[in-house]
Amino acid sequence: MDSTDHSVLKTCIDWLAAGHRVALATVVQTWGSAPRPLGAWVAIRDDGQLVGSVSGGCVEDDLIDRVKRDILTQALPQSVLYGVSRDEAARFGLPCGGTLRLVVEPHPEADVLRRLLERTTEKKLTARVLDMSTGKSTLHDADRSDTLTFDGRTMRAIHGPRWRLVVVGAGQLSQYVAQMALGADYEVVVIDPREEFAAGFGVPGVTFSRGMPDDVIAELGIDIHTAIVGLTHDPKLDDMALLEALKSPAFYIGALGSRVNTAKRKERLLEFDLTSEQIDRLQGPVGLFIGSRTPAEMAISILAEITAAKYRVPVLQRRSIPVPQLIERARSIDVLTTA
Repeated sequence: MDSTDHSVLKTCIDWLAAGHRVALATVVQTWGSAPRPLGAWVAIRDDGQLVGSVSGGCVEDDLIDRVKRDILTQALPQSVLYGVSRDEAARFGLPCGGTLRLVVEPHPEADVLRRLLERTTEKKLTARVLDMSTGKSTLHDADRSDTLTFDGRTMRAIHGPRWRLVVVGAGQLSQYVAQMALGADYEVVVIDPREEFAAGFGVPGVTFSRGMPDDVIAELGIDIHTAIVGLTHDPKLDDMALLEALKSPAFYIGALGSRVNTAKRKERLLEFDLTSEQIDRLQGPVGLFIGSRTPAEMAISILAEITAAKYRVPVLQRRSIPVPQLIERARSIDVLTTA
């Protein structure tokens, strides 16, 4: 899969190289229930063809008309506002009271865009700073805490994988999760020291490590923009990863396993230098409960839960049993199977 960022960049560069005039529009401010986040962008060709989205389809038709009729004739970037009034929001199909401001560049610089594509392909988080008074832009290093800013004179947009997903395990499920995460614009790191799994893993764009999970996670510099999920189904590897992950500021930590096995895992983790509060951060069984059965469906549920955690949306689909009951059930199963 390819991220939206790269798709817009690649297509815009190709159109400019082919001699087309192209306008590049970026969401720089939103109010109310705006349908797309800050930084979402779209490239519109002189014949009306477009790639990307700034509103999920609500304002694109009007924006195409403005680009063809007026914006491409301008020398400098324009600020365009949609949905000022409730009537206008309804006209453009914006959610109730939603408003968004766009910066539209009638002459994006092909050289700058090519360098931006090179940097983001190399997973370098990059800030593109646009001077509205000249239409010129420059590229600078950025970090995961940076966000888009716009003060009317300068737009500073962040490009590249601001969010990161660390997957422990290189099985079939991990391949689906990695592919979907790349499409959602995550930087993806997969860890698996097992030779038989490492040899069969081949997802372009993923950083692969054969180190031990706890060592690799300790070296990665986990931050609040990182999610970690254990998918080996091997407690020796997943638990090693969790020992480091649960002490980190990662915004999401999950591991594959049934509710009973999750309870047993949490009981095991209590024997190490982890607090109950840290262990309570572990999500398991991993993924939203959507009845998934195939690896691809399970990957959808996992990415859905990670997305909910990313945006701090309460998860309502989870089926849960109090941990003490699960631990008691797990112990009774152990007694039955060893008797």
